[in-house]
Amino acid sequence: MDINKVNGKRIVNNAKQNNQNKSGNVHYTDNSEKVMTELDKMSELNKTTFRGNNMNYELNLSMEELEKRTHKDYLNTKKMLNEESPEYKNLSNNDKLALKHLVKAAAILDKVEMELDNPHNLEFKSYLDSEIKKGNKQAELTKILFDAQKGVCALDTESNHIELAKGVKETSGKGFYPEDLSKEEFHSILIKMLNEGKNDEVKEILNQRSVVERDGDELKATDYVVKFKKEFGEMADELEKAAIMSENKDFKEYLELQAKALRTPDAMLDAHADKKWATLQDTPLEFTITRENYSDEMTESVIENPELKQLLDKNGIVPVCKDSLGGRVGIVNKKGTEDILKVKNFLPLMAQNMPYKDEYEQNISPDKESKQTMVDVDLVGVYGDVGEYRGGITLAENLPNDDKLSVQVLDGGRRNVYHRQIRMITSEDGQRKLQERLDAILDKDQHKLYNNEADHWFTIGHENGHSLGPKTGTEGLGKYKSIIEENKADMVSLAMLDVLTDAGMYTEEQKNQIIVTYAADNMLKSKPTMSQAHRVRSVMQNYYFMKKGAIEISDDGVLKVNVDKMIPTAKEMLAEIVRVQIEGDFEKGEKYVMDNFQWTPEMEKVAEKIRKVSKTLNGKVESPLADKLVAEE
Repeated sequence: MDINKVNGKRIVNNAKQNNQNKSGNVHYTDNSEKVMTELDKMSELNKTTFRGNNMNYELNLSMEELEKRTHKDYLNTKKMLNEESPEYKNLSNNDKLALKHLVKAAAILDKVEMELDNPHNLEFKSYLDSEIKKGNKQAELTKILFDAQKGVCALDTESNHIELAKGVKETSGKGFYPEDLSKEEFHSILIKMLNEGKNDEVKEILNQRSVVERDGDELKATDYVVKFKKEFGEMADELEKAAIMSENKDFKEYLELQAKALRTPDAMLDAHADKKWATLQDTPLEFTITRENYSDEMTESVIENPELKQLLDKNGIVPVCKDSLGGRVGIVNKKGTEDILKVKNFLPLMAQNMPYKDEYEQNISPDKESKQTMVDVDLVGVYGDVGEYRGGITLAENLPNDDKLSVQVLDGGRRNVYHRQIRMITSEDGQRKLQERLDAILDKDQHKLYNNEADHWFTIGHENGHSLGPKTGTEGLGKYKSIIEENKADMVSLAMLDVLTDAGMYTEEQKNQIIVTYAADNMLKSKPTMSQAHRVRSVMQNYYFMKKGAIEISDDGVLKVNVDKMIPTAKEMLAEIVRVQIEGDFEKGEKYVMDNFQWTPEMEKVAEKIRKVSKTLNGKVESPLADKLVAEE
């Protein structure tokens, strides 16, 4: 498997299919009732064209391509808990009842996030459902991919753009901004509004919790809580019911705070809920509304316009990208949590060993108790942003992020949540595929140092790495902020291995296993696009480590790790990254990324070999217990 990360969370990828897909369908646009009646008849035959509220939809992927991508060899499946899982059976009756309401609350986020992701998602979903009722097999297979990636547009595991409807593209503003709004027009409108003294309106447009729409020749922002009043109200109802059933005082209090935040458009209410959530350590159940802002390319573009940036600075406006929303429901695994918590005692030591530590404030203090909780969770369901299987799926998260008020204003802590069902390899077929990958790309003498569990250990270091380094001031890095932050978290995990081994966290063998496993898992199947922050940083690291002689790739695409050079090299890269974050300069950040984002012939050779042994192009999640609970009255 290729392991990649994205903005406070790690995602796991499983495995180029450059097809120009043609469905051969006629595209109708006549709006008369007579013609529409005829089209309805024809759709029974062609079963491909649909007129929604705003446009006609036509399926983009051919039957041949759909049959391939939905075949089990190409569609990876992650299975969540089922009704017979001992983790569920061992819950108290009250916790089982609470869990039902939590799943129902989280499931509502699927609809909300689809609106935030792409303005066509819900309409296209309705189209697919209507076509499936007519017996349209092409629509049925398309729906499998739509449900897996939770949207009409996505990237697959080989960085190919998957567009399920012809003519529907992913835009820089996703569903956060008007679909027809270009970056140039966006900048022009903001400059005009600022020059007219409409600072408060611009602040609302450039915050992380608003949907932006056209308002004449200007723009207006609507807070999420107002925009999704119905959905958020229904979620709050379910959380309040869960709180009544919960037997855990802290968890109950958190649910009540979160329900309140869903009903009132006040960011401080979210802050208080976040702060309470970050303290949860000994609860039987897990529920999270995740809010991460790594997919909004529109907001982050404003600092690239010198005139606009000058106006924003003059008026003290800091642009923050829009939050995507996700939901996670699970059962806390006590044994796994105990193992993860072992690192907490070493966090102050890690903070003390960060480069340039005297030049910035960290979330973890070297001389105070760490405000960091950690849980290992057996997943019941993942929804919205967390459940989007787009080239990968969330492996773990460290939240809240630095832009949240609970961190900035309330001095709250953070919480790591690890996803057991995502990281686990439970089948013989999964083990076989992993071995085939290792046989193809890793020096055979180093196979003994590859340990799948070592990737989990590396992930623990990565997630805690997000709490180390500069706490503020990185927004100026714009579209490179997430790439650089993810790079930092990886390098923290590697650079601290000697420190943690000397302190007793790891044995020498475990340290070496983490190093080799990281290097093997960091090899990619294809060159990523610049929009894939988590994969761009993998290329940067591989190039940097090759340049320093820490890893070597032979002419036939076999990786050999120079174990002794890995940690010193990681320390060098970490120091460079932190310096870039401290300075927060866009041009310096861009130069650092582009200097190291070099896809070499050696990397392509490895990618070719991975593609030969790993067919997976897409993935999906199956949640039998969650589906059952959602369906219950």
